[in-house]
Amino acid sequence: MKITVIGAGNVGATTAQRLADKALANEIVLVDVLEGIPQGKALDMYEATPVEKVDTRVLGTNSYDETANSDIVIITAGIARKPGMSRDDLMNTNSAIVKSCAESAVAKSPNAIFIVVSNPLDVMAYVAMKVAGLPRHRIIGMAGILDTARFRSFIALELNVSVEDVNAFVLGGHGDTMVPLARYSTVAGIPITELMDSATVERLIKRTRDGGIEIVNYLKTGSAYYAPSSATVVMVESIVKDKKRILPCSVYLQGEYGLNGMFVGVPVKLGKSGMEKIIEVKLNADEQAALAKSAGDVQGNIAKLKL
Repeated sequence: MKITVIGAGNVGATTAQRLADKALANEIVLVDVLEGIPQGKALDMYEATPVEKVDTRVLGTNSYDETANSDIVIITAGIARKPGMSRDDLMNTNSAIVKSCAESAVAKSPNAIFIVVSNPLDVMAYVAMKVAGLPRHRIIGMAGILDTARFRSFIALELNVSVEDVNAFVLGGHGDTMVPLARYSTVAGIPITELMDSATVERLIKRTRDGGIEIVNYLKTGSAYYAPSSATVVMVESIVKDKKRILPCSVYLQGEYGLNGMFVGVPVKLGKSGMEKIIEVKLNADEQAALAKSAGDVQGNIAKLKL
């Protein structure tokens, strides 16, 4: 198994490190345009492998030649948010970056499964699919796992329970209009609506939607990377080990949930061929309306693209 991570910033480097520590690939290639940065970080990671007792080779490069024949390509490249910026504010700059990355990577690894992490996530996944000409099962956006992890964390904190017992469900675009579904979110199988009042649920939903900018406001000059990298590795593990996990991911919809022609977060089955199935759950009228609004925002941003 060979995995390429494009972008040696905080998200990309932490993702590569977690992949190496879990021995999910024989070879990991870290690519970045900045000379020396991917090489130095990759060497540092490789020198940790004897301590971690994993036989994973980690290589840093500024060229896509070394990425040839990768099984999985992870795109994390792009500028990070700053205080006051929305994910959508990144669109014009990051679309050009993701376009270049996807074109270069697919030329060397035409059969790879692509995972997109760059923001605004749903739009960047669309960019990668269009410029690389990939079938929809081989291009997947990482967002829902991160959003549900944030929701789960906040629920666990509120109720003072183990995060292991908390399951959460988030649909829609990775942004301010994402749709955390309270009635599908549980603690040890008990819906959270049975464990807290509606005002508390709404407060936690709002904090989940604002989860990214909350961290940006603390850091000032960067954005989240520990949780995003963990979420990405969960996707990779399900693909590499053909685990068939049902995970919330951003995928290209063709009529599912009444939506068409855009990437939106929905539950999917991930296995060795990538996205193997989209799971459609029954939504009530309010939930369907919220999902349609979130999808509309994604569609509006896609319409602004100049590919």
